[in-house]
Amino acid sequence: MLAHEVGHHVQSLTGIEARMRELQAQNPSQRNELSVKLELQADCFAGIWGHATNQPGRASQGAMELEAGDIDEGLRAAAAIGDDRIQRMSTGRVFPDKFTHGTSEQRVTWFRRGFESGDPEVCETFQ
Repeated sequence: MLAHEVGHHVQSLTGIEARMRELQAQNPSQRNELSVKLELQADCFAGIWGHATNQPGRASQGAMELEAGDIDEGLRAAAAIGDDRIQRMSTGRVFPDKFTHGTSEQRVTWFRRGFESGDPEVCETFQ
């Protein structure tokens, strides 16, 4: 999902990703947990991008416009690539300690949080 990668770009520009990588280096046992937090925040930022893109009148300003079903498609994509779903499909079991991106439910929840609010303050996954 392109919007998720936009979320990672925001994290890079704001220094969030660099700070998270430092935390991972200092706390190797928390590497996966911190990775999940970073990924969920990127999902939330993706929702904010969707919120901003979906505002009335943006297309007339030359901005990209979401089409009917784009948000539903994004939510389906987020749900499809949750660690729980991927592990269940590949091994028949779920290993939460091996998660790097979060569960399908978490990914959808964080995307929705960003989309519904449009406020980056709601995307604090590290606290």
